[in-house]
Amino acid sequence: MSEPLLQVRALSTHFAVRGRGPAVRAVDGVSFDVRPGEVFGLVGESGSGKTTLGRSLLKLVQPTAGAILYRGRDLMPLRERELRPLRRELSLIFQDPNASLNPAMTIAQGVGHPLRIHGLVRGRDELRARVAEMLERVGLSPAGQFLDRYPDDVSGGQKQRLVIARALITHPSFVVADEPVAALDMSVRARVLELMLDLRRELGLTYLFITHDLATARFVCDRIGILYLGNLVEWGPTEEVFGDPKHPYTRALLDAIPRPDPARRNRAKRLPAGEMPDASRPPLGCRFHPRCPAAFAPCGWQGRDLVEWFERRWTTMDPQAWAREEAVTGPLHTVEAGVSEVRFPKADVPALVALLRARMETAAGEGIFAAVRAVDGDGGGVIVRFGEGPEPALQPVGGVQVACHLHGGTARDRDEGVPGS
Repeated sequence: MSEPLLQVRALSTHFAVRGRGPAVRAVDGVSFDVRPGEVFGLVGESGSGKTTLGRSLLKLVQPTAGAILYRGRDLMPLRERELRPLRRELSLIFQDPNASLNPAMTIAQGVGHPLRIHGLVRGRDELRARVAEMLERVGLSPAGQFLDRYPDDVSGGQKQRLVIARALITHPSFVVADEPVAALDMSVRARVLELMLDLRRELGLTYLFITHDLATARFVCDRIGILYLGNLVEWGPTEEVFGDPKHPYTRALLDAIPRPDPARRNRAKRLPAGEMPDASRPPLGCRFHPRCPAAFAPCGWQGRDLVEWFERRWTTMDPQAWAREEAVTGPLHTVEAGVSEVRFPKADVPALVALLRARMETAAGEGIFAAVRAVDGDGGGVIVRFGEGPEPALQPVGGVQVACHLHGGTARDRDEGVPGS
């Protein structure tokens, strides 16, 4: 095992919201390592924080807290003037080549611009020679036919190769590749991915590969991390994560991959319900618990989860049954949902107490009602109280790291290191 090239410790990036709202916790206490020469994949749905995390590592977005150790040196306290020499070694491949290439610059000017910024060439001829060499490396040959053209004069696949050439022109060691093939047709994706892997071997590159596509991640990545709502929920060797996923969210992502296998036609799917929660108000306990098909009592249920349970339930009922049950609970907009309890002030007290206690008896240790500790009624309505559910910490399970109460109840510490790295 080689020493990590990059060590990320409890990294957080929060964005203040205008007004009085809480900050958006786009990245919230992430820890992992990247080893020299590997491709570390970062996978998750849109809104999980992947792009923000990638840009935070390069300090293109200013992190809020934590540590970013590159070759043992913490980048967090460095000011831009101190960081600039390191930017030759730290690079970014942008997702959209149409937005990241300056249409007013020729290809020689645009790809060679980082050389001028860092003072790595003395004149026009040397710049053109360096750019031509890199164009040949990324498969744009003969390079002389491209130097004086503009980005809009070439195809989408060629534009993405230009973006790769510009990212590698200063010979970096660590490259964040942010959805580098998402804007490309399927016919050219594989060729660009193969190019990136060839360049890794030829130039000694280390990649952080960001993607929402698990099939792509399996093709290119040595290890992958599954990001959900700003947290890593599972990470480890790619084959182990794919072969035996430990977290319900990882299993759901893998189950959603289409596969041309008739035997899978009628397979049971355990896909997450609903949408990703608001990153400014992440759920307490396990952040995935409101959508998790395997959630149980320790997962950290809250008052608003019970309100959402009624909303989902009512969408499956006919209008008459819905009206009868709403008369029991009272209008949901009047419900006072806190963290550890929820009050139904307009409820039919005896009827709602009976309904909720019956659900507790049939929960069989699963779901939100397994976490209910008490249901009490008085003149102020019905109060439902929940037990505490700590946020799970990453812990070794088999050959991966996973944060899930199904594998133990280790509480997460924001200042923790990386167990088993």
